[in-house]
Amino acid sequence: MIAQGDREQVIGTYRARARNYDLTANLYYLIGFRQWAYRKKAVRALNLQRGDTVVEIGCGTGLNFSLLQEAVGPEGRIIGVDLTDAMLAQARARVEREGWENVELVHSDALLFEFPEGVDGILSTLAISLIPECDQVIRNGSEALAPGKRWVVLDLKMPSRWPARLAPVILPLVRPFAVTQEVIERRPWERLWEAMNETLVNTTWQELYLGFAFIASGERAGSDPAGG
Repeated sequence: MIAQGDREQVIGTYRARARNYDLTANLYYLIGFRQWAYRKKAVRALNLQRGDTVVEIGCGTGLNFSLLQEAVGPEGRIIGVDLTDAMLAQARARVEREGWENVELVHSDALLFEFPEGVDGILSTLAISLIPECDQVIRNGSEALAPGKRWVVLDLKMPSRWPARLAPVILPLVRPFAVTQEVIERRPWERLWEAMNETLVNTTWQELYLGFAFIASGERAGSDPAGG
């Protein structure tokens, strides 16, 4: 699981930001980071169908829930998992406000979460890179996916070419969201991509925002029972 120091840092950061998280997340737009468009792209990559069950790792305040609701419909099921109680409280308020009856919220370390067997999709946006064992979370989720169903990750990374020179400008802007130099030095995007390629098929990688972000996806081997 997340080391105690890392765990407490993440919890403390997001407890402090939970109430105003949605507002502060929009500050990304000031530097041209089109996070809502990227979130939509990530959800589309799941190829969800109405009635599907989808798990979101690091669901936060539930920003993606409306997109997932559009994909699975009221007959589907959304399971939001997050480490921070305060973020889940905001997600619960969103669920109640919208009247969604098909959302289950789980307070758990992602590494310890027991994925439902045969789940139809797993999503993580701007969250899984904070988990030192992100590759193991990918593996755990991959084993739970139904054949033909997909794991999709939208997250941040360091670019490999000249845009990396912009890192001294970008890092202070993402540090309030627990993205530290230590996280960057772990290069979690490489570890999770390796885990995807080990456990999934038809993997895809798309870089966004000059290489400072990416969407990675893959599917469980086997045919899609729905014929998709």
